[in-house]
Amino acid sequence: MYEQVLTDKCFFMLYATVTTMAIIASCYLLFRRGNAFAADITTPARLRRWTAVLFAVIALSHVWYMPIAFLKSSEDIQLYYHVAGLLDSMTFIPSAIIVLIAMLQDRNRPLWPVAVMVAPLAVALALNIATHNEALLIIAYAYFLLLTIGLAIYMVRALRQYSRWLRDNYADLEHKEVWQSFVVLATFLLVFSTYAIDNESLVYTYAIQVIAIMHICYVLWRVETLSDLSIHQPQCLTAEESATTEAMQGEDEDITQNIHDKMGSLLQQHCIDTQLYLQHDLTLSQLAKAIGTNRFYLSQYFSHHGMTYNAYINDLRINHFVSLYREAIAAQRSFTAQQLSYESGYRSYSTFSLAFKQRMGQSVTAWTHDTAT
Repeated sequence: MYEQVLTDKCFFMLYATVTTMAIIASCYLLFRRGNAFAADITTPARLRRWTAVLFAVIALSHVWYMPIAFLKSSEDIQLYYHVAGLLDSMTFIPSAIIVLIAMLQDRNRPLWPVAVMVAPLAVALALNIATHNEALLIIAYAYFLLLTIGLAIYMVRALRQYSRWLRDNYADLEHKEVWQSFVVLATFLLVFSTYAIDNESLVYTYAIQVIAIMHICYVLWRVETLSDLSIHQPQCLTAEESATTEAMQGEDEDITQNIHDKMGSLLQQHCIDTQLYLQHDLTLSQLAKAIGTNRFYLSQYFSHHGMTYNAYINDLRINHFVSLYREAIAAQRSFTAQQLSYESGYRSYSTFSLAFKQRMGQSVTAWTHDTAT
């Protein structure tokens, strides 16, 4: 296979393309301040930096794998392949995991556990290189499998927590959800990491380069279009909010019916009557400030009623859409569902369609047809 690669100019061009793309993408994320793909979105700085590191590692990995094609001895090829795999375990794997973690903005998760997770894999590979003990290589592969399973379980749990946090704090979820990115990046991590296992297939060698190009493009686009939530949502209560919360908790651990009625009245007065819910990217903190309370107390109110903040705002917006629709029908005005959804507080029609179906139990098209008849 290596002889084929050595004489295959198309492969070398593809290989060089991936390397160049990774270098350009890394430099772009490091040195450009604004976003080229989504100028109105501010990207999380932590995610931007670590994604630049990931792209740089991809470029470097292409550099340290290149000498394999020029080696003649099968023993030398195998040894160098193990060395390259060791370098991947110390650079690519941890940086890819960190990018996944950096996408979650509900809290600032520490990164040192990543080094702890990857260290046994690197040690086993290093010992295999030093001692030529194939049993250690089997142990390394087995550990990598366990690491992958454990990481998948952790990421699923973390993603569920993150999704709940989004719905508890944000009315609009556009440019905030990341589960699709998790699937894509996790796939990339698995495919790229298993490159060391299948080293005899030329088709696989080509495929890994094509997949790398696709993922560089996708990850770059995703980083550019993911909103920095730290600029909208403080991670902890202010001193004033904390004092208010402690005072309320001291009065009664449970939210009393009297306070419930008062909170409902405040929401009616400052959110519903003023149509504040139509504001794009309205956060729980902003709504709490508007009605004169803190976000912890308001969150407890929604939780007590078995709903999320996102569901509360969506209900108001869907009701607003229904009102606009019926008014337009009664006045015989021309309109589109897309136009009415935007006037109801939605920037994305696809987001509106999903929220509408969840709220009304049928699609927008089916509902409008049933209403018309």
